[in-house]
Amino acid sequence: MKTLLIVSHPDLINSGSQQYFLSSLKGNDKITVHHLETQYPDGKIDVAKEQALLREHDRIIFQFPFYWYSSPPLLKQWQDVVLEAGFAYGKRGNALYGKEFGLVLMIGVAEREYQAGGTELFSINELTKPFQAMAHKTGMIYLRPLTIFQFGYLEEEQKMDLLIKYWQLLTMENDFSLATREKWLIAQLKNFIDQNSDSPNARIFIYAVDLIEENRNTIDGLQMVFDDMYD
Repeated sequence: MKTLLIVSHPDLINSGSQQYFLSSLKGNDKITVHHLETQYPDGKIDVAKEQALLREHDRIIFQFPFYWYSSPPLLKQWQDVVLEAGFAYGKRGNALYGKEFGLVLMIGVAEREYQAGGTELFSINELTKPFQAMAHKTGMIYLRPLTIFQFGYLEEEQKMDLLIKYWQLLTMENDFSLATREKWLIAQLKNFIDQNSDSPNARIFIYAVDLIEENRNTIDGLQMVFDDMYD
């Protein structure tokens, strides 16, 4: 699976939250990071180039700061000109059909405020309806969004937890079962082992992989016993 991460931020270099997540993707050849403001500083979007990128990838992710309940202006312009009739919808417009679509939102207000009675009144699910509608109109599968609230106030452990969820959104199969999450984690650990075979930590990761696989075999064995009991 190849993921196209479309990032929109007018001042990406000076955004601590954006840099924290994007820097973790260096060297991953399965993810294409595409920052719109860097690509098109003059705002003139190359529609053919963008449509070709979309065709080449299986999962499309929009990553942006949540400005006035929507995206920065260049991403909205991108939607207007790239997702045109005949390509993304309408007669013969099926280029995106069956692809997966998700959101990574950086939000400056506390999560508790996005509900009835809060200062923002509406939930993130309600406020992102236009993106859900876009996915529906183009035939894409809408994924659970990753919402990152008040990043600068988070503890390191909380940031790491979000980073794992970020990697999962970008690279894991759209299935949050325990077996799928185990398979994904094993793949990440083995990748680290391959790239850091001389590291003293490699032995710890090898042990972790063996332990996860052993536990999975035990669970599968128990499941077979239960299945036999209820047949």
